[in-house]
Parts: sequence; C-alpha cells; structure tokens
Amino acid sequence: MGRRLIVILASFAVVASCVWAQDLALKGGTILTITDGTIENGTLVIQNGKITAVGKNVKIPSGIKVIDVTGKYIMPGVIDSHSHIALTDVNEATDPVTPQIWMWEALEPGSDSIRKTLAGGVTTVKTMHGSANVIGGVNVTIKLKYDRPVEELIIPGVRQQLKMALGENPKRVYGSKQRTPSTRMGNAYVARKAFIEAKEYKAKWDKYEKDKASGKKDLTPPKKDLRMETLKMVLEKKLSIDCHTYRADEIVWIINFCKEFNIDLLQLSHCIDGYKVADVMAEAGIFYGGWVDWWGFKEEAYDGCPYGMQIMHDAGVKMVINSDSPVEGRYLFRVAAKVLKYTDIPENEVLKMITLNSAKSLELGDRIGSLKKGKDGDIAVFDKHPLDTTTKCLMTIIEGEIFFDYTKESVTVSSKGEQHRFPSSDSHFDSIEASRAPSHKSDKGGSR
Repeated sequence: MGRRLIVILASFAVVASCVWAQDLALKGGTILTITDGTIENGTLVIQNGKITAVGKNVKIPSGIKVIDVTGKYIMPGVIDSHSHIALTDVNEATDPVTPQIWMWEALEPGSDSIRKTLAGGVTTVKTMHGSANVIGGVNVTIKLKYDRPVEELIIPGVRQQLKMALGENPKRVYGSKQRTPSTRMGNAYVARKAFIEAKEYKAKWDKYEKDKASGKKDLTPPKKDLRMETLKMVLEKKLSIDCHTYRADEIVWIINFCKEFNIDLLQLSHCIDGYKVADVMAEAGIFYGGWVDWWGFKEEAYDGCPYGMQIMHDAGVKMVINSDSPVEGRYLFRVAAKVLKYTDIPENEVLKMITLNSAKSLELGDRIGSLKKGKDGDIAVFDKHPLDTTTKCLMTIIEGEIFFDYTKESVTVSSKGEQHRFPSSDSHFDSIEASRAPSHKSDKGGSR
C-alpha cells in the first residue's frame, strides 16, 4: 500500500506541476504578509503559480495580467485544517478500526461545497474521515481547484494524517450496536490493540526485508493486510495523526498514547478542554485545532470557554481555527475575528490561526500560509480588513489562477459591471452593515 501511494502521489505531482499555473499581479492593495508586516499600496506578482515578488515598489514584468486592488486587502489564502467538504462519503462506520480507508478515493471535485468555500477566501483544506471510529481513515489535503481532475486537487509531497477519535462518538456508534467500544475504556483498548498488532505486523515485514536484503533464499513474504499496512506507515512516520477529542483527560491520554507508540500526533481537533491542560499541550508541541465559541451542544462540550483561547495562547500552544462544517468553512475569517472579542491576542497572531499556523499543522508552512517570495500564489482579496465584521471576500486565487471572483459570481453585482472593477466598500450594502458595527481600525489595534 505504501509503495502504491507513493506512485500515485508522484503522478499527481507531475500533473499538478504542469498545468494551470498562472501569471498574475495584484497592484495597489494593503498586503498582510503574516510574517513580514503590512505593506500599504503594495504589489504582489505571481509567475508559474509561485509568488516571485511582494513589496511596495515592485516592477511588474511585461505581459502579466494586472488587477488593480487599490483600497482592498490582500492576504494568504485561508486554510481549513479540519473539513469534510468535497467528499461523497465521510464515515465508514462498519468497524471501529478502518485505517485501510483513504479519503482521496471519495473526493468529489465538482462538489458545490468547494465553490461555497472558495467564496470565503479558502484555498486549502484537509478534508477528513468522520469521528465514528476510534481509528478512522486517512485524511487528504487538497487545494480547492473546483471541478478539476482529482489529481490536480491533491497536494503532492505532503505527509497525510490518519484520523482518530475518542470520547462520545465512537462509544455511541458501536455501543448502540452492542459492540466494543461502548465506553471510554473500550476506546482506549481498541486503539492500543490495533497498534500492538501493527507493531507485530511491522516486525514480521522488517525481518522479511532484512533477510531478503542479506541474500537469503526461498523466503515467503508475510501476508498483506491493508489495515495493518496503514498503521505500519504511521509507525514508520510516513503518516501522522489528527485526533478528535474534547475532554482534558482524553487530551492527556492521547498525547501519552502517541508517546508510547512513538507516533506523530500533529493536531487535536475540537479540543474543547484544551485550556485546562494548556501547559501539557504546549510542551507536547501539538496544534490546537478547534472553534472559538462552540460549546454546550453535547456533554463533553459543556466546559468550552472562548476565553480559553487566551490561556492557550499565553501558554505557548500552537493555535489553529478550523470549521468541521460545510457552512462555517467559508466564514473562517469571521470566526477568527471573534477571537478579538474574547482576548487580547494581537491581530496578526489571530490571522495566523487561519493561515500560517494552519499550514504548519499540515506540514506545509514552507509552501503556503504567508505571502513570501517562493511560496504558492494562493491569495484571498477582501474589500476591508479580513477581521472587520463587515468585510467580504472579493477574490480567491490558487497558484495564480482565479477560482472565485465576486464580480462574476455574486447576485448583488450587475452582470454588466466591468470585470475586476470591485464594488466600493461604501456601497449601499456596506453602509447598512457599517451602521451595525464599527469598522475595523487596523492601524490602532482594531475595534474589539
């Protein structure tokens, strides 16, 4: 399975690198680089899908399409590290251990959920197996290249993440079927049993490969098991873990479990009680991947607290905001703005929670998440500061290609309007919205 996956992803890389990359320049906007400050009246140039220049006095190469974004805001494309969009199915709820399931095989490139999410400036998502199983399927990280072949959506060269889930969901799903697990103890047993078996399976294959390399003859390879093949890849660190968890005790448990088996836990999804064990999470170096103010919708979510974002930030936890929702994914910039209501976390640090931190949680921090020369040309353009409560996304660009254009797709824009002549932020709609909430003042720390 591992070799098959490598061959498949290698073919994806060839295709993805050869088609659709665009040349484009955005001129006159306020550029929020995330890592190198804010550039007023700046210019950003994309060539062959990569950012080749970003700054105030940038010379635009001749022949490149130029879009005037004067008065608008340019930021990295938003990244959602926990989504279930673009999939025909989400849960293989037939067994509590299903690592043989690979979510890329259920991708639906023409899903309307991609178009809707693009409208929020989102360029990259990790779309995932659900939380029915203690060990679910292997998630897939994609660019939102709507209606393109599957191989063009999947990001090549990235280490994918296996979904795990603790708590109420798996024990409810299988307890209702009178199967294990029906308790939290059962969840722990199922996870540990699977990885002990995987270690034994790996040992058999390691011995076979060693004997084969030493020249031994008449060897019989162990029998292939697709479930064990995937867990073997986790043990070999070819895959990492994203675990759905809520309660503080389970957060500590899964951290210790991954240490026990020497496997890489990258993100804790939802993590409602994360603020209670912020020091433990910070020391472990894992990402909090959750919501700002969702809580109370089930028992294990009763202790959610939006002020916990400040506690985790101050403790040094790596913070990511994600959606786990086909609807909220296109409003992640607005969800991020809620952090300003509950905390004193600086605005740029909040923006990192939907850009650079998200990229790092996917091990893609060197490719996306900030506006820097050499990175992918994945851009979101907003009519106001992206943390302004009245802002809207005007354009979403992936590797230099425009995948969402407000002037073409919004029913509020006249079909006779000029292409890329964006509506003014003092339009009738914005005036109404502005009367409900103060404008974001980015130069003075913003309205809270």
